[in-house]
Amino acid sequence: MRTVKVQFTWWWLQILAVQLTLIHAIPPAAPLQCQDGGAGGCTLFNSYGVWNDRRDCRVLNATYPKTEQELVSAVAYANKNKLKVKVVSKFSHTIPKLACPDGGGGVLISTSEYGSGIEIDEAGLAVTVDAGVGLRQLIDAVEAAGLSLAASPYWEGVSVGGLISTGSHGSSWWGRGGAVHDHVTGVSLVVPAKPSEGYAKVVRIGEKDPLFNAARLSLGMLGVISKVTLSLERGFKRSITFNFSDDSQLEEIFMSHAKENEFGDITWYPSRHTAVYRYDNRVPLESAGDGSFDFLGFQANSILISKSTRAIEKSLENSRNAKGKCAMASTFIGAKKLIANGLKNGLIFTGYPVVGRQGKMQSSGSCLYSPSYRIDESCAWDPRIKGLSFYESTAIFPATKFADFIRDVKKLRDLNPDNFCGVDIYNGFLIRFIKASQAYLGQSADSVVVDFNYYRADDAATPRLNQDVWEEVEQMAFGKYGARPHWAKNRDAAFGGVKGKYSNLGKFVEAKRQLDPANLFSSGWSEGMIAGEAAAVAAKGEGCALEGRCVCSDDSHCSPAKGYLCKEGLVYQEARVCRYSSSSSFTSTV
Repeated sequence: MRTVKVQFTWWWLQILAVQLTLIHAIPPAAPLQCQDGGAGGCTLFNSYGVWNDRRDCRVLNATYPKTEQELVSAVAYANKNKLKVKVVSKFSHTIPKLACPDGGGGVLISTSEYGSGIEIDEAGLAVTVDAGVGLRQLIDAVEAAGLSLAASPYWEGVSVGGLISTGSHGSSWWGRGGAVHDHVTGVSLVVPAKPSEGYAKVVRIGEKDPLFNAARLSLGMLGVISKVTLSLERGFKRSITFNFSDDSQLEEIFMSHAKENEFGDITWYPSRHTAVYRYDNRVPLESAGDGSFDFLGFQANSILISKSTRAIEKSLENSRNAKGKCAMASTFIGAKKLIANGLKNGLIFTGYPVVGRQGKMQSSGSCLYSPSYRIDESCAWDPRIKGLSFYESTAIFPATKFADFIRDVKKLRDLNPDNFCGVDIYNGFLIRFIKASQAYLGQSADSVVVDFNYYRADDAATPRLNQDVWEEVEQMAFGKYGARPHWAKNRDAAFGGVKGKYSNLGKFVEAKRQLDPANLFSSGWSEGMIAGEAAAVAAKGEGCALEGRCVCSDDSHCSPAKGYLCKEGLVYQEARVCRYSSSSSFTSTV
C-alpha cells in the first residue's frame, strides 16, 4: 500500500501543477478513418476507440459535404443506390452504434466540413446553425452577440446536430429545462425522395409542424439534419459554489435542491458517504467576476499520469484490492475539493462563489484544443495512449421514483462501502435534472438523470472486481425502477424493453415511415432498439454478461473458469449478476 499512496500523492501534485500552467494536448483523432479519400472503405470509431461489442464499424465509403446542396446530393446517391446511410460529425462520443450502418455495406455522411453557418437573430432571440457546427463554436458566437444559450451538455466536444439527435442535456427544471432539444424551435432535414424529386429533398420543420416532436430528437433515424434553430436568452452570468456534505439526507433533499437552483446538480460519492451539492444560479450580467468552469475531467492530462492511473487500477483489479481503490478514490476526491473540480476565478480557483459568463460556465472540454506538436498531454481516455477505459451507465428516472432508488443503492453500499470505491475513482454518481418534454423520444415527466462511470477491462473475457455490484445497480435502475437509458450512452443490456418505456414511440415510428419509408437511415441496432426486440443486446452466449451485452441467466454467461457465476442480487433479488464466488465479493481481499 505504501507504493500506491506515493503514486497517489504524486498524481495529486501533478494535478495542482496543471492548474497553474497553460496546458495543451494531442488533438483527438478523427473518428472516421478512410482509405483513398473514402473510396477505399472507411472505419468509424467512437472517441473511446471501442464499441460495446468491440467490433469495428466498417462502411463502403464516406462523403464530406460542405453545403446543404451537397448533403442533398449525398442522400440522393444513397437512396438511388439503395444503400444504408448514417451521419457522423467531427466528434464521435456515442457509446452505442447509433452512427453505424449494417454489415459494412452502407455509407457515412460526415458533417465535419459542414459547420460554417451561424445566423443570429438578435431581435428574435434565436440562432440557426449548420448541423456540423461544434458546440463551443456556437457558444462563443452567441456570447459575442451579447446573448446566451440557456442549455447545453457539460462536455462541449459535440456538434449541434449530434447533441439534439441524442438527447444531450445539462441540468435544470427551470424554464424550458436542461435538455437542448427542448430549446429547438426549428429543424431542417434532408430526407429520401421520389425519383421525380431527385431522390432527396430538404424539409423545413417548425414548432407547429406535426413532425416537430419527432424531428427534434430523432437518433439520426429520420434523415440528415441540415440546420437547427435554437432559442436564445439575453446574456447572463452564473454564480457557482460546491458544498461537500454528508449524504445522509440525499434522498430527502434532492428535489428541493433542483427546484431552488436553476442549474444545480449533485455529485454523490457513495463509498465516502459524501454528496456534493452544486449551488448554481444566474446573476445579473453586471455582477463582478470573470470566472470559468474548466471541468477537471475534461482538461488535458499528462499522458504519463493517465497511463499510470490506468496501470494502478488494472493492478488493483487483478489483485482484487478494494482497499487500494478506496485510497485512489479518497485522493481524487480530495484533489477535486481543493481545486473546486475545475472552477476558476481567473487563472486558478481562489474561493467561492465563482461568477462568470454563461458561455464560460456551462460547457468545457479544454483537452480538445491542442497544437499537434504537443505529445505529452491528451484527453485522459484517448485510446491512442492506452489511458483510462471505462463504461458509462446513464439512467433517467421519473423524479417520483428516484428517492427509493437512492435508498436501495445505500442498502447495497452499506453491506460493504469498499465495493463502491471503483465508481468514486471517476465521478461517483452525477445527478442532474431535466424537465418534461413533448419530444416523442424525450422524457414525459420531470426527471432525474444519473451518470456513473466504472472500470472496463482491456478485453471482453476479463471479469471485473465487484462486477456484480454494478450489474445490480444497473438492473435496479432499468428494471425495478423503470429508468430509461440515455440514447447515446450505456451498455447494450440497458436498452432491453425500452419500447414499453415510451408512450409516444408509435408516433415517432409513424413519422419515420413518412420521412424514410425505405428505412435508409435505419440499422439492425437502431430498429431493434426502437422495436423493443432488444436487437442491441447480444444473443445469450458464453461470457455475454461480462460487458453488459446480456443479463445472465446461466453461469456460462459469466466466467465460471475465473470464479464468476450467475447469482441473484443482494438487495434487488430479481437481478441476475455475475458474482465472484471463491470468496464473498463483500469481503475485502487486501
